[in-house]
Amino acid sequence: MGLKLWDVRFEKEGAYWYLRIFIDKEGGVDIDDCERVSRGIDKLLDDADPIAQSYYLEVSSPGVERDLVKNWHFEQFLGHKINVRLIRPVDGCRDYTGELQSLENGVVTMTLENGAAFSFDKAGAAFIRLYDDFEMGGCGE
Repeated sequence: MGLKLWDVRFEKEGAYWYLRIFIDKEGGVDIDDCERVSRGIDKLLDDADPIAQSYYLEVSSPGVERDLVKNWHFEQFLGHKINVRLIRPVDGCRDYTGELQSLENGVVTMTLENGAAFSFDKAGAAFIRLYDDFEMGGCGE
């Protein structure tokens, strides 16, 4: 299909479980791509029945502010701006924005907006996402 599997998550929200499959391709995915993958995988999941409880299947793009999770995600976006939220604050701060420089041996290094290098253990991050500076406009602007 010319698509790349970005991530798979099995998550509970409220009383419901969701199997979320994130797909990507050069130029971005559209609704037709999501529908093709959903239809293609739905019967396979029903036949194999690998998940005991009931769940909802969702197929989507990882989005503009996609989570960087796998090592190849980081390799693909070296030099791009990222947002990071640490689980535990460093010097009283949990949220950082800067340019992704590397991921080596589980340590992420980025250049902060003030030019300083900042490194942290990937496992110590609540999330690491691509930064999106798209502004919607609105009240007060």
